[in-house]
Amino acid sequence: MSKTVIRLMIVASLLIGATLVTAQEDDLQVVATTTQAADIMNILTEDVDSIEVTALMGAGVDPHLYQPTEADIAAMNSADMVVYSGLNLEGQFDTVFAALDEQGTPTVSLGQPVKDAGFIVGGFDLSEELVDVDDPHFWFDPRNWEISVTELATELGELDPDNAETYMANAAAYVEQLGIIYQWGDEGLRSMPEGQRYLVTSHDAFQYFGAAFGWQQVGIQGLSTQDEAGVGDIDAVVDFILENDVPVIFIESSLPPDTVEAVAAAVADRGGDLRVGVRELYSDAMGAPDSFGGTYIGMLAENIYTIMQSYQCAGVDVTIPDWPEDLTIEPPADLLDVDCSAEAS
Repeated sequence: MSKTVIRLMIVASLLIGATLVTAQEDDLQVVATTTQAADIMNILTEDVDSIEVTALMGAGVDPHLYQPTEADIAAMNSADMVVYSGLNLEGQFDTVFAALDEQGTPTVSLGQPVKDAGFIVGGFDLSEELVDVDDPHFWFDPRNWEISVTELATELGELDPDNAETYMANAAAYVEQLGIIYQWGDEGLRSMPEGQRYLVTSHDAFQYFGAAFGWQQVGIQGLSTQDEAGVGDIDAVVDFILENDVPVIFIESSLPPDTVEAVAAAVADRGGDLRVGVRELYSDAMGAPDSFGGTYIGMLAENIYTIMQSYQCAGVDVTIPDWPEDLTIEPPADLLDVDCSAEAS
C-alpha cells in the first residue's frame, strides 16, 4: 500500500472522528493555516462579532515542514471556511485540503488570485516529481498581498452576506496601508546603489521581495526548506559573495542558522569580510502575535529596517526614510536603535 493511500486513510479517519466529537458553534468558524493568513483574517473581521478565527501555525513555524496535528484536522473539519497560503507552501496539507474539498468545506487559497492575475514567479523544476513549480512566497510583494486581501474579503462576504460591507470596507482601508508601506520601503531600499543590492539568505523566500524593491535575492537552499543545502550549494553562494563584494548575509527566523554560519565561515577562510545581519529576517512566518513583527505590515517593515540597517553597519550608503505618519502602527524604539556590534538575534 502506498504512502499516499495510507495518509489519505489517516486523514479520512481523523475527519470522521472529528465529526463525531466536534459540535458546531453558533458563530462562523474560520481556520487560517499560516501566520500571514491569520493576520489578514483578523484585520478583515474587525468589528464582526459573529465570526471566530483559529490560527494553526505560530510565530517562527516553518509552513513547508509543518504537519497538521489531529487537533488541526478537527478544527478544519468543523470550520465553515479554511484559509491557507497555497502554491504548495503548506506541502504537508495536500491530503487534508483534498478531503475538505470532498466534504464541501470551502477552502480559500490566498495565492490563487495572484496566480490568476499573472504575478507569480514560476517554472521551477525541483525534482522528477515537482516540475514547473511556483514560488509560494508571493506575499513579499505588498502589491500581491493587496490582491489576496481583496479576494478574501469577497469570499468572506459570500460566506457571511450580512457583514459583506464591513469586510470590503476593512479591505479597502487595509489596501491603503499596504500602498503606504510599499512606497516607504521602495524609497529606502532603492536609495542604495543598484550594484550593491544583494539579499543573501537561508533559502529562496525573497524573490518577490527583490522584484518589488529592486534587489537580487540569493538563497542557499531552494524554494522549499525540505531541500537540504549541500556543499556545492554553499560553495556557489560563497563564490557569489566574493565575486560581488556582498557585505551582509541574513539568517531567517523560521530556519536554523547552520547554513548561513557555514557560508560566513567559508567566506572568512577565503579572506572575505562578511557580516551577519543585525537581526533575523522574517520569511515563512511572522513574529509573535503581540509584537510589531507579528503583523504583516510590521513584519515587512522590520525586514526592511533590518536590511537597510545591516548595510549601513557594513558602511554602505543607505537613506532610511522617516516612518509614514499615515500608517496605523509605529515601530518600537529598539527597532530604530541599532548596535552595529551586536550579533543577529
